[in-house]
Amino acid sequence: MQPRHGKATRRAPEAGATVPEASARSARGARTDPNESPAAPEAALPEAGKFGPARKSGSRQKKSPPDTQERSPVRATGARAKKVPQRAQDARPSDATSAAGAEGLEPPAAGEPALSRAGSCSQRGARCSPKPRPPPGPWDGPSPGLPVSAPILVPPYDAAPGARKLRAVLEKLRLSRLALSSASKVVNGVVGHLLHRLKCESGFGGVERLHTGSYYEHVKISAPNEFDVMFKLEVPRIQLEEYSNTGAYYFVKFKRNPKENPLSQFLEDEILSASKMLSKFRKIIKEEINNIKDTDVIMKRKRPGSPAVTLLINKEISVDITLALESKTSWPTSTREGLSVKNWLSAKVRQQLRLKPFYLVPKHAKEGNGFQEETWRLSFSHIEKEILSNHGKSKTCCENKEMKCCRKDCLKLMKYLLEQLKEKFKDKKHLEKFSSYHVKTAFFHICTHNPQDSQWDPKDLGLCFDNCVTYFLECLRTEKLPNYFIPGFNLFSSDLIEKKSKDFLSKQIEYERNNEFPVFGEF
Repeated sequence: MQPRHGKATRRAPEAGATVPEASARSARGARTDPNESPAAPEAALPEAGKFGPARKSGSRQKKSPPDTQERSPVRATGARAKKVPQRAQDARPSDATSAAGAEGLEPPAAGEPALSRAGSCSQRGARCSPKPRPPPGPWDGPSPGLPVSAPILVPPYDAAPGARKLRAVLEKLRLSRLALSSASKVVNGVVGHLLHRLKCESGFGGVERLHTGSYYEHVKISAPNEFDVMFKLEVPRIQLEEYSNTGAYYFVKFKRNPKENPLSQFLEDEILSASKMLSKFRKIIKEEINNIKDTDVIMKRKRPGSPAVTLLINKEISVDITLALESKTSWPTSTREGLSVKNWLSAKVRQQLRLKPFYLVPKHAKEGNGFQEETWRLSFSHIEKEILSNHGKSKTCCENKEMKCCRKDCLKLMKYLLEQLKEKFKDKKHLEKFSSYHVKTAFFHICTHNPQDSQWDPKDLGLCFDNCVTYFLECLRTEKLPNYFIPGFNLFSSDLIEKKSKDFLSKQIEYERNNEFPVFGEF
């Protein structure tokens, strides 16, 4: 089928992206300035991101099997060859500074360390030195663009010198139960009011609330001032038409469309219009918040391409409300190789998860310099919640003191790192396209590569966190972060996030890491 008139077509994120796997890193030190040209390395350190003795670089690379899946009908085409990404270490000095130095975004000189990195302290309780580490050596890994092997956490583990300070950061991030309860009560009141109104509207009569997001995943950090709410609406007997080989975006049609179908009002050329439905959804909510008298609620301006309606409650609590179509049919073929939890949670759990419904949210696919407004994007937020709730290989992981792991703690620290960097550079727009979903996706891949609960021992928190940072940096360098459920959909595609933004974030994370994360003590 030809693309819709008036819409410029452009290839969507590349469907053939393979899962990036972080390689073992060679000797690494610190530079006070992330834009500074690298100098010759000093004595090599053990491989970062691995638990146990150092081993030689050049670990085996696992190749992904060729894609032999059947594909849904394609709405638009136009793929082009992808450039091989250049690693930061291989760049010339002028290139290395283009992302940050050219715009005056040089991080401050390292002062007193805010956080100790794994391996940065001498043994027997010696104090950490505030002096920055020496400049790093060349990256020890395969050539750019090739899949790299993931760091595997192999016992025996070393004690993590920075764990105590990381624990202090986690304690700071711990939310007050009283504050969380108070905020959730206010949000539930507003959401309940809106849900009741929507049920009275034609086309939204069967809407229900779906409990997803960091609040229900128990990985919320900092302050209880941001909430995600999803309103689900079951749509029987739909047919999906894949958009531009993305594997993630689809046009939605009805296999049969009786006249009494309340969603017929949103059809456009037999396609369920995401823009029409979202517009009506937004209009109903805007009208109803004026009827809420006991709470101050305002609607924020619509963000281009966003599927959410954002409300500000009492001038301090932000709530994103998203409409989601629920389909109880088989998952699309683009997800067949995704959800790689067989060796982690078991093949049985994977099968059970794939029997659950999937959801479609009115997220517009990027098309040229604009958006294709009629597309719907696959969503598996309910599966993400279930994975995080039952995250251990052992069924009793984290149910008692003897069976604790640090998976969620690492995820919280990664989310906080990105959150702090976004706050630090909020006026520069370099990081505005990065979100906690990128961090969570990378975290799921790390869990797949390191499935044993013993690989996430709380006493090794510093090493586990360093391993997560290593993997995320490699995703940025290779420009590959496959959606955990849709392996062919690359979240770090150049169509979605430009390379200079990824280079900038990579440099800032390296700077923080080499200087013991001073950003954890800011803001």
